[in-house]
Amino acid sequence: MPTVAVVTLVLFTLIIAAAALGLIRVIFHLRAVIKTLDALDGGVQVIVAKTATVPAVVDSVNASLAPVRAFAESI
Repeated sequence: MPTVAVVTLVLFTLIIAAAALGLIRVIFHLRAVIKTLDALDGGVQVIVAKTATVPAVVDSVNASLAPVRAFAESI
């Protein structure tokens, strides 16, 4: 095999190995990002639950305050 062909094959192998190494690093970074986003999603769900609107509670509070409203209107 001529020397030029051997050098070409070696360079080709080095380029492919560098690309594969880069892609493997990207895969690991994306896995870390997925873990962070999963943790963030859990935190967001907690915030959503704690800041949800309270329409069901408002009706019962209004019903409990009906006598107070009636008294205040009578004054």
